[in-house]
Amino acid sequence: MFQVIRRLVVGRPLASAEMDEQRLSKTIALAVFSSDALSSTAYATEEILFVTALGGASSLALGLSKLVPIAIVVAALLAIVIVSYRQVIFAYPNGGGAYVVSRENLGENASLVAGASLMVDYVLTVAVSISAGVAAIVSIPEFAGLRNHRVEVGLALIALITLLNMRGVKEAGRVFAVPTYVYMAVLGALIAYGLARSYFGHIAPVPYDAKLFEGARESGGTLGLFLLLKGFSSGAVALTGVEAISNGVPSFRRPESKNAAATLVWMGVLLGGLFFSVSVLAHRLHPYPSHNRTVIAQLGLAVFGNGPAFVILQFATAAILTLAANTAYAGFPGLSSIIAKDGYLPRQLARRGDRLAFSNGILMLAIAAGALLTAFGGLTNALIPLYAVGVFTSFTLSQSGMVRHHLRLREPGWRRNTVLNAAGAVATLLVLAIVAFTKFTSGAWVPIVVIPLIVVLFKAIRRHYTTVADALRVPIGYRAPRRRHTVVVLVRQVHAGVLEALAYARSISPDAVLAVSVVADGIDAERIEKQWAQHVIAVPLEIVVSSTHEFTDAALGYVEELKRRTENTIVTVLIPELFLEHWWQHLLHNQTVLILKGRLLFRKDVVVTSLPYRAD
Repeated sequence: MFQVIRRLVVGRPLASAEMDEQRLSKTIALAVFSSDALSSTAYATEEILFVTALGGASSLALGLSKLVPIAIVVAALLAIVIVSYRQVIFAYPNGGGAYVVSRENLGENASLVAGASLMVDYVLTVAVSISAGVAAIVSIPEFAGLRNHRVEVGLALIALITLLNMRGVKEAGRVFAVPTYVYMAVLGALIAYGLARSYFGHIAPVPYDAKLFEGARESGGTLGLFLLLKGFSSGAVALTGVEAISNGVPSFRRPESKNAAATLVWMGVLLGGLFFSVSVLAHRLHPYPSHNRTVIAQLGLAVFGNGPAFVILQFATAAILTLAANTAYAGFPGLSSIIAKDGYLPRQLARRGDRLAFSNGILMLAIAAGALLTAFGGLTNALIPLYAVGVFTSFTLSQSGMVRHHLRLREPGWRRNTVLNAAGAVATLLVLAIVAFTKFTSGAWVPIVVIPLIVVLFKAIRRHYTTVADALRVPIGYRAPRRRHTVVVLVRQVHAGVLEALAYARSISPDAVLAVSVVADGIDAERIEKQWAQHVIAVPLEIVVSSTHEFTDAALGYVEELKRRTENTIVTVLIPELFLEHWWQHLLHNQTVLILKGRLLFRKDVVVTSLPYRAD
């Protein structure tokens, strides 16, 4: 039954030879790897307003006046990052992005910081995207009743996306491509129609609702440098997800680098154009930041009215925000597999599942994002301050690494590329400093603390693997010394299973075969000895009396005593076990043997063997 359900949910297993068939075309790859970046157009403008329109003595009018200048700076920064990551794609076509660039050019510590930053970024991508998607859903009047159930709805969406990704990257990409393109079309229509109506004077500003707005509406006030920088750092979240394509180059159809680079450029053009245009439209229509109705929802109501077009916009926004998490599902498993191959993460993360996806990485991402979403109550603006630190840390390391790459290889055009990457490294480092400074108390301290802890964890895992490898390494010509072998058969009473176990024990020709029975008192001891004599069993029987009825402890004590009595001996504990066909039948039998096996399993010089027998 489990296998049937698994096949229905995940699909049939794919052979490794089918890997090429799972590669993505540029059309699907744009939806898979760009949904995170493109989805930020739905909340980046709002996040700027949450700072510039609500901070200190600033007013809504003052905050709106700074939208377009901030959007221009963010768009310029986006262009620099796109150019840099296009170089990364061609220089490192096997994927890994900032982690691989840092590993090859900046050393171990820098690469681990980049890897930890990217992993934190991907987890936050899922949490932020899902929370923003839920916010778009509850902004629809008909779904307003779900506002008090943000976390539950978010966890359900994470579970759905996780299941889709377990079916493979290509299949998930097909599902997610339609909502991504629908969102771009609907948002483009909102911008074009809204700006046209605004410039020709056929539309009124967004109706103000004092109950939904928490700031000061009156004009005037002040907006100091600190708040401007903080607003810019909030808008800079529009760049999140840009690195995903460089991490997943091997997922593209051949030629991988060329297709990935073209997709990256298209993503940059679409992201920059849509984000800047939304900011211009917001500047003209005067929406306000609110937890109960998003800025996009306010713009949609003002431009389309509360009709079918608005509903389509909201559902498309909710879909793209929710499915933006798929960018992390495409990037995190691949990145974690590369780090795992280098020995800094558990090796299970480097293995592909039935559908040739890194299933363990997908599950790890889902669990981490679900925990984060729950901890922050499903609120987008509560998660945003945690978001940008990891993003711009990886940006800075990637571009710094590319500077070293150009200086080291001096390929054609290396001087131009060095200048571009150096400028990008300085710009992203400056943004990182701004984010860390302006949002430290708002939550930016969390990744600043968490990322070094993850690096420590990476090194501990690597140290463990190195220690194990050193311990298992043997010189050429080494031969294991001859060891004695004693088999101990556990006996409760004499039955067919015990006799089969004794016959099996003798068949493997050990140096000695013993039977041991743990009893509670002399009456039980006499009973088992009588059965032994009646069946004329030639194997010696030893009785262990446990007055406290602790079967497991008594058996363990006997095995340890036997090891002390017979030096240089491997002890095999042979346990006859009744085979049960149905799960409910296990409830009718004692599970003491299962506990004993678990405690014996990792003891030195002890082997545990189960010999199943049937009641028939």
